[in-house]
Amino acid sequence: MHRVTRRLVLVGLSVLACSAFASRKVLYEKASPYTFISVTEDDEGRRYLGFDSSGALQSVVRPGRPLDLVLPYTQVSMVGLAYVPAPKRILVIGLGGGAMPMFLRKVVPRAHIDVVDIDPDVVTVAKRYFGFKEDTRLRAHVGDGRRFIEAERPAYDLIFLDAYGPDSIPEHLATAEFLAAVRAKLSPQGAVVGNVWAFPPNHRYDAMVHTWQVAFTQLYEFIVPQSSNRILVGVGYEEKVAAKTLEARAETLERAQRLPFDLSGLVDRGYTDATERQRRGRVLKDADLPKPPSADTPVQAR
Repeated sequence: MHRVTRRLVLVGLSVLACSAFASRKVLYEKASPYTFISVTEDDEGRRYLGFDSSGALQSVVRPGRPLDLVLPYTQVSMVGLAYVPAPKRILVIGLGGGAMPMFLRKVVPRAHIDVVDIDPDVVTVAKRYFGFKEDTRLRAHVGDGRRFIEAERPAYDLIFLDAYGPDSIPEHLATAEFLAAVRAKLSPQGAVVGNVWAFPPNHRYDAMVHTWQVAFTQLYEFIVPQSSNRILVGVGYEEKVAAKTLEARAETLERAQRLPFDLSGLVDRGYTDATERQRRGRVLKDADLPKPPSADTPVQAR
């Protein structure tokens, strides 16, 4: 796409987002210690979480309907369940409105699920406005996602990385050292699923992919339709995972759970083996961070 045309498209999307935001009812607004939180609702009962006043979306949830993942990137992220069809332990870094944890709680009822978000107000809002509920198998933890990963605890079969501020992944959750700590928390046949933005608007996209290539033995990328989001899946084992295998597993999940979206089709159309892709951009390192990670570093999620 021509650069000028791309700019016009991005501007148009921003106008549409602002227009849609203006038509929604405001349920909650508050400046938390980490960001500005807004919750709005449309005429069909969908609730939207935002971390600024621009109308950009962090999460969209239909309360009481956990299988109905609204944002396309959350649907594609569930390719993780094709890599690990019966996970016993799941970790989600970044709560947002709780769409993905609630989906996972529904479709993998026997799994233990930990969710981490640094902002206590986000956890409160997820419970009050989006239907997020803790129980004996689903637990929310308030704290920095990196510190949680680096602490002594049992391994996980699936780890979802979905921590975002208003406009980017926190830098200390994108480095090779962080991803090495994530890999160290994986079970032998486990998988890490990460949500990243492509270029544009993410100027660090090539560097992020390169960092994942260094961190994991195999790396797969999935396109999110009509979105700049990309879903990365890293594993620590040598065996290749073919698209047809993942598609078949996704179709089994669709039928068993009667999913309201075409996960197998998303897998089939979006799959790329990125393990041997030409490496571009430099590996992101802790040494390049502007300051050491701390408990005060904002970490949010979609």
